[in-house]
Amino acid sequence: MAYPYELGFQDATSPIMEELLYFHDHTLMIVFLISTLVLYLISLMLTTKLTHTNTMDAQEIETIWTILPAIILIMIALPSLRILYMMDEINSPTLTVKTMGHQWYWSYEYTDYEELTFDSYMIPTTDLKPGELRLLEVDNRVILPMEMSVRMLISSEDVLHSWAIPSLGLKTDAIPGRLNQTILMSSRSGLFYGQCSEICGSNHSFMPIVMEMVPLKTFENWCSSML
Repeated sequence: MAYPYELGFQDATSPIMEELLYFHDHTLMIVFLISTLVLYLISLMLTTKLTHTNTMDAQEIETIWTILPAIILIMIALPSLRILYMMDEINSPTLTVKTMGHQWYWSYEYTDYEELTFDSYMIPTTDLKPGELRLLEVDNRVILPMEMSVRMLISSEDVLHSWAIPSLGLKTDAIPGRLNQTILMSSRSGLFYGQCSEICGSNHSFMPIVMEMVPLKTFENWCSSML
């Protein structure tokens, strides 16, 4: 999860988030090189005399500064398209969970099990135990198996919501009357926090998401205790 004064992204937990971090670093390096070149040229123009006036009419330099930006855009577009297709790819998930957004809580249904549903409300600040996080803890966590492909079906029963967990690289809109889907897979166990990322009313800030990734055996024991 995020910590105070953090400048970068949260640690990646899923393969998709790792790809997004690589793409971010790749694009940031290109932006850094372009900014350095532009600042160098500006400082050069301010500190030196213009001795090569013929450069303004040179066909070679015009060709370079037309082709070079196109090449840079292609270097950014190709990895971006690759990640977009990876995020939309759904390959035979082992588990399906449906989540519904409400004002102002989430409800979850494990569609592969009979009657395994529950609501997830934020724990009020007055009821928090020592060590728990304000505005992030919930009474019922989403328990999922790690290292397994899980499909999330996301919708809403009232207004627009957005189901987002940054460390997993997930952000999917919950739209009334429409069923969106996304895929997730965690490469390690742990607790992962998220929040509603769409302004949905006066209590928009009080719709946290807590996902607990556990080994498969622990997940099966939890399912047995819930049924």
